[in-house]
Amino acid sequence: MCGLADPAAWREGYNEVVGLSEELVEALLAAGIRDRRVLDAFRKVPREEFVPRESRDRACEDVPLPIPHAQVTTQPSLIARMIEALALQGSERVLEIGTGFGFQTALLAVLAGEVWSVERWGDVARCARVNLARVGIDNAHVVVGDGTRGLPEHHPFGAIVVSAAFTDVPEPLAAQLAPRGRLVQPIGPGGREQVTLFVEDAGRLRREAVLTGAHFVRLVGAHGFQKG
Repeated sequence: MCGLADPAAWREGYNEVVGLSEELVEALLAAGIRDRRVLDAFRKVPREEFVPRESRDRACEDVPLPIPHAQVTTQPSLIARMIEALALQGSERVLEIGTGFGFQTALLAVLAGEVWSVERWGDVARCARVNLARVGIDNAHVVVGDGTRGLPEHHPFGAIVVSAAFTDVPEPLAAQLAPRGRLVQPIGPGGREQVTLFVEDAGRLRREAVLTGAHFVRLVGAHGFQKG
């Protein structure tokens, strides 16, 4: 379920992985992604290592892929657009809500100083940890919990990215954002959202821009939807 179990398998297939990563970058360019650092992060992180084994041959496609608990990975070009909006400089502490199998987590870890990621499902979180360790990511931490509560013990966060939809930004997440920090979240009922960038401004969140329309699973938790 967690992709390739043998680290040697990735090393032996490195040339293949590089080729697939470049193919995915071409898809991002076609989707309008232009941030050089974001594109380079996609070149460095092999998506093949962050999808179920049965989906590995589709890892270079710009499509969501299924993972357990009726969840799906986020479409790569949408990940790129959301990360691009965070405008990471390299030293930030980032909070990610919704780890999945860890692909976005790894990209954030390449672009920021430290990543804390909250995953709802324990088995999915374990897979993410295995995947991150296999490719040498050591500045990302995956915890199991209610993402709508954030991680107050590790705030403030210079950036927050939420990979599930709710009608508003959960108050704990807004409170854990650093001054002038940036937060990206799909806003909507779950299934038809506006992926929105917010910026912390003197203790309040300012809606900066709507990035794109999209379809996301619902954000479930004490400060989100009560049921998925």
